This record gives sequence, C-alpha cells and structure tokens, in this order.
Amino acid sequence: MNSKALDGRIALVTGASRGLGAACAEWLAARGAHVVAVARTTGGLEELDDRIQAAGGSATLAPMDVANEAAMAHLCRSIHDRWGKADIWVHAAIHATALTPAGQIREKDLDANIATNIRATARLISMVGPLIAPSDMATAIFFDDEGEAMYGGAYAMSKAAQRALVTRWQAESAKHGPRVELLSPKPMPTAVRARFHPGEPREGLAQPRDEAERLLAPLFAG
Repeated sequence: MNSKALDGRIALVTGASRGLGAACAEWLAARGAHVVAVARTTGGLEELDDRIQAAGGSATLAPMDVANEAAMAHLCRSIHDRWGKADIWVHAAIHATALTPAGQIREKDLDANIATNIRATARLISMVGPLIAPSDMATAIFFDDEGEAMYGGAYAMSKAAQRALVTRWQAESAKHGPRVELLSPKPMPTAVRARFHPGEPREGLAQPRDEAERLLAPLFAG
C-alpha cells in the first residue's frame, strides 16, 4: 500500500506503550496517520514517540489508564475539539493478573481483569464509537486470544466477555458502520504471554511488528 495512504487520518491506539499496541501505532504513523497513543506507562509512550518521530511520523501521548472513565472521556472530547473526529481506533489495552487455580481466584484480581478487559472496553465503545462515526474510514480494531493457559481463568473469563461484546457490536454495525474488526494475532513474545507461559522458548514466536503488518495491511490496502 502507499506509504502515506493514511495521511491526515487520526488513529487512537489504546494500550500503545508496548507489544502489539506499540507496533500498530508505529505502523499507522508510518503511513501518515497522526497517532493518539494511550497507555499507563509514560516511559513506554515516550520511547514509542521517539521511534515514531525518528521514522518521520507524529503522535500525541496520553498517559492514562483506560479504566479511568473521566480521563478517557476528557481525551475523547479533546480529540473531537481538536480534529472533529477520529478515523481509526485500535484497542490493545488488556490486563492480566497472576496465574491462579480457578477455585482460588482472588476478588481483587477478578475485579482488575473486569475493570480493564470488560468494563473499560464497554465504556470506550460508547465513547469512541460516536467519535469515529463521522469518518468515511471509521474502523475499530480489537484483538482476540483464547487465554488458553492453565490457571489463567480470570483473564480468560474477562476476554470471553470482551469477545462477546465486540462481536455483538460488530453485528450491530455491519450495515451502517463503523467497521468493527476482531483480529487474531499469532503468539508473540509479550509480557502478558511470558506471564502465562514462563520459560517458553521465544525464538519461534511472531514479532509484534510483523503481526501489525499482517493484520493491518489488508484493512487499509489501497
């Protein structure tokens, strides 16, 4: 595709400081989109911004927790006030607590998974949906995984609920938009996977940069 095919587009990337979220932010910026990068890790966002700028792209950093409703509402309002809309939303923010047998899941771990993976996703759909709706490229992108690791029940449960919500939105938006995509990345050497698969050899795992290209290029070809 044209290296600047997304020139002038606004891309909101939640969970952008590392892993696939960071790789998607860099991919979009390299093709001309201005990336609004959201994550809790300020250092990770600053490193992302350095890479984007070094490649000739541009980004706005928003260090905040996607589970903070007031902060995210303010950000969406700021995007609207500055640009009138966003065009693309990539949601890569997830939370994974420690491995725990199903019968021993602590309430605070369960609540943490629910807060980010379910409640924040639902709120963001209600906030970001109207923000991208005016765009002729309105696209919302989510990432799926089965959370197959043993002792990862709290995470797997929350991801199943997230999947159900996203697929319902996808069906509801099929006629009039936005385009909602639920993509399945290959296993990557991310911090979350390392938590679920300690000691796993990382050499054969896909790289986030390669997965961003594989998953995003078909959506924005042309």
